[in-house]
Amino acid sequence: MSVLKISFLAASFLMSFGWNVHAATVEKADGLVVTPYQHAVQASESCNSCHEKNQVKAFKATMANDCDGCHTASDDGPIMSVAEKKFSDPYAEKLKIAPPPEATAGMSVPMFYNETRIGKEPHQMILIPAGKFIRGSNNRLPDEGPQYIAEAKAFKIDKYEVTNLQYKQFIDATNRKSPTHFRNRTYPEGKIDHPVVFVSWYDAHDYCAWAGKRLPTDIEWEKAARGTDDRDFPWGDDFDVLKVNSPVRWKSLNMEGDTMPVGSLEGGKSPYGLYDMSGNVWEWTDSWYTQYPGNSWPSENYGELYKTLKGGSWWDCSYYQCGVSAPVFNRSYFKPNVKNSSFGFRCAKDAN
Repeated sequence: MSVLKISFLAASFLMSFGWNVHAATVEKADGLVVTPYQHAVQASESCNSCHEKNQVKAFKATMANDCDGCHTASDDGPIMSVAEKKFSDPYAEKLKIAPPPEATAGMSVPMFYNETRIGKEPHQMILIPAGKFIRGSNNRLPDEGPQYIAEAKAFKIDKYEVTNLQYKQFIDATNRKSPTHFRNRTYPEGKIDHPVVFVSWYDAHDYCAWAGKRLPTDIEWEKAARGTDDRDFPWGDDFDVLKVNSPVRWKSLNMEGDTMPVGSLEGGKSPYGLYDMSGNVWEWTDSWYTQYPGNSWPSENYGELYKTLKGGSWWDCSYYQCGVSAPVFNRSYFKPNVKNSSFGFRCAKDAN
């Protein structure tokens, strides 16, 4: 057997000795061995801990450069920047998505404009009733299950992701440092209603507190996104490239991606009327990255080290298996001080 044929069984064997390996499957393509990565399955604290000594023979050198594009240090701690690259999501290829006729297909507003349609005040909120719902999935990544019945008290959550204009009110009022993509303490031209990005968990937490709100828990977030009927996406069970600002959309158009104004895609609303619960930007939650009840899959990443993000984004994060569709049960995890061009947030509030 070729040393490149790393199976899930082999990966589990290596993990039993404390190795942080990327669980992988291998398939033949034109006579070559191809290894699709599942970065979220067991991400290492350091790329070098796996790859410096060639411990994983199937590692692709090009992926090492992509790591640098995300995990570059700055003066205020880890900061992530999206490198200029073509989208290459292996799951998107399997979907065989027909490209939309144009980049703005499905949008109810232009991609860029300078007069806000949302306003500068904190967002209108939608009441999510108390009750049970089906959380997680048994059909994808091991940290997304097992599926179980969760319960949430009644709460309110923002209809939209927090925008650049709204976040500017916060930094102006508090004299907080502006996000990396701002210039002279203001957002890029044309992006007045785009979701704010390059915000850490601390930034998101403090904005919500300043606005008299808080971050949602991951349970609250998932209920608001999927409702009570066990749907895979906010709009239903079938993926639709016209309803989500996803890497699949940009890949099908052969274009570099970007955020969209919040609430651009009417067809992508959740059962409760929330926008962009799939795609656009990953959203910080108040929850630590922990295992679900009954989950026996081992991970050193569980605990009070990483905060959970939900919803996926416009960027091709296929190493985290979220790029193709960002189903409502998808989640990612990062240290609270990480920032990047695909991380944003929305706020929540107790119902009473």
